[in-house]
Amino acid sequence: MRIIVGVSDMKVSNDPSSDIITYSLGSCIGLVVFDPVVKVGGILHYMLPESSLDREKAERNPYMFADSGIPLLFKESYKYNAVKKRMKVYVFGGSQILDQKGFFNIGKRNYMALKKLLFKNNVLINYEDVGGNVNRTVRLEIKSGDIFVKTSGSNEVKI
Repeated sequence: MRIIVGVSDMKVSNDPSSDIITYSLGSCIGLVVFDPVVKVGGILHYMLPESSLDREKAERNPYMFADSGIPLLFKESYKYNAVKKRMKVYVFGGSQILDQKGFFNIGKRNYMALKKLLFKNNVLINYEDVGGNVNRTVRLEIKSGDIFVKTSGSNEVKI
């Protein structure tokens, strides 16, 4: 079963028949977590670094922002018996797609917000593919924990 994570969305699963996938990560960040012992994984696809940019939107959709979405991804994983110290953490996106000159630097700001939050909570990143000017599609296979990435104009590759 394919579980799709939209923009400003998050999904977590422990169903071994599931793949969780998010499409077209540009300046957005796709944060993937997986606990290999209990086979629980999830993806958060967030757009902006800080919920203080728009408190109303953050209340309606906390997955839109790094600082409100990231803690929710971990908390939801814990409901399925995931344990923080066992979790593998993967980061994708943070490109400069529509901002070629780097005027807004949304991708970099999204990535820095993530790094700050993870550092503060003693969470290490196991793998990252960030920056550049490509879109990425990311898929997590729950039964194996394998992660696959497809960049614009290329085939899907296992990480």
